[in-house]
Amino acid sequence: MQLAVKKSVRLLYVAISVLSVAGLIVSVVSLQRHYAHSATSFCAIAETFNCDIVNRSEYSSIAGIPVAGLGVAGYGLIFFLSTFRRHRPITPPLLLLLAAAGLAFALYLSYVEAYILTTWCILCLASLLTIFTITVLAFILKWRAGVAS
Repeated sequence: MQLAVKKSVRLLYVAISVLSVAGLIVSVVSLQRHYAHSATSFCAIAETFNCDIVNRSEYSSIAGIPVAGLGVAGYGLIFFLSTFRRHRPITPPLLLLLAAAGLAFALYLSYVEAYILTTWCILCLASLLTIFTITVLAFILKWRAGVAS
C-alpha cells in the first residue's frame, strides 16, 4: 500500500511539472502578444474572442508588470518546486498555496474579461484551465504526501 501511495505521489509531481510547462508556454505567448506592436488575427475569432484586446487592455499590467509575466514567473516556480524540490516536506503545501493563489488571480481576470472587457482571451482561458488542474492535483498531492509520510 505504501509503495502505491509513493508511486501516485511521484505521478502527481510529474503531472504538475508537465502542466506547469504548458502554462509557461501559454504565458510566454501571451507575454509576446502583450508587447506586440501590431494587431493580428491571432486569436481574433470574433468580437467576443480577441487575445490582443485583452492582452493590451489596462488590466493586462499591474504596477507596470504584465500579468502574463506574472504567469511566467508563477508557472516557472511551480515547475521548479515540482521538479527539483519534490522530496522536501514543505513542497506539497507550498505548491497548493501557489496554485490556489494563481487560480484566485485567474478567476479575477476571468471576471474582468466577462464583465468589464466583455472580450475573452483563449490564452487566458487555457491558463485558467491549466492552473485549475494544477490546483486540484496539488490538493491531492498534499493529501497523499501526508499519507505517504
